[in-house]
Amino acid sequence: MAKDIEGAEHGEFATKDYQDPPPTPLFDAEELTKWSFYRAVIAEFIATLLFLYITVLTVIGYKSQSEVDQCGGVGILGIAWAFGGMIFVLVYCTAGISGGHINPAVTFGLFLARKVSLIRAVLYIVAQCLGAICGVGLVKAFQKSYYVKYGGGANELADGYNKGTGLGAEIIGTFVLVYTVFSATDPKRNARDSHVPVLAPLPIGFAVFIVHLATIPITGTGINPARSFGAAVIYNKDKAWDDQWIFWLGPFIGAAIAAFYHQYILRAGAIKALGSFRSNA
Repeated sequence: MAKDIEGAEHGEFATKDYQDPPPTPLFDAEELTKWSFYRAVIAEFIATLLFLYITVLTVIGYKSQSEVDQCGGVGILGIAWAFGGMIFVLVYCTAGISGGHINPAVTFGLFLARKVSLIRAVLYIVAQCLGAICGVGLVKAFQKSYYVKYGGGANELADGYNKGTGLGAEIIGTFVLVYTVFSATDPKRNARDSHVPVLAPLPIGFAVFIVHLATIPITGTGINPARSFGAAVIYNKDKAWDDQWIFWLGPFIGAAIAAFYHQYILRAGAIKALGSFRSNA
């Protein structure tokens, strides 16, 4: 335990059994010269395309089956499993290439924590949105009649809920997700629990699963601006566009709160910075 105790007098850690990566530069133009950067952007595009294809197809399939038989189809539980399971699979597949964000809110939170550069964050978000549009486009191409009839998998605020409630649900849901991402990828946690195999995609996928269980009845569960944007672009109905701001503002606020909470409260970033400042004064 002594290795993990912070030296109060000097504002720094004693010998640590883990190494925090240095903050990523805000602007890193050198990234644009590396194939690994473009490979990561492509991975985000393809992963988000597959995510939207499978999940929106699941939503539409459930609605079409339940109309005939109310006990038919996968149900809300099955939809939540589809979203959480796909995130588990896709994060597992792409974590070593792009970090497995598959969500602009996750990318935004990691950018605020200086885990990715501004250039990478912007191109990731663009790739994710384009991938989402293409994924939902494939769903419409394969199931055009069902797609239009059953709402295109678009996120909309449910009847009986006001916009404040929907925004709050998106903020809290995204906080749970991004907080889980930070916790599951924390180098301190990996070092402390090195005797236990840490499979980061698993808790992240479960976070998506449980948030969907809670918020599907309220907003259909966004917590991913690319998912909401891609469905709205292809479905292109007024209600989906009228509520679109909820599915961008909510996740970005939730991600920002999660980044602040993890970096400055749990990891005591503010106290470390203050201690370093005092020791150099």
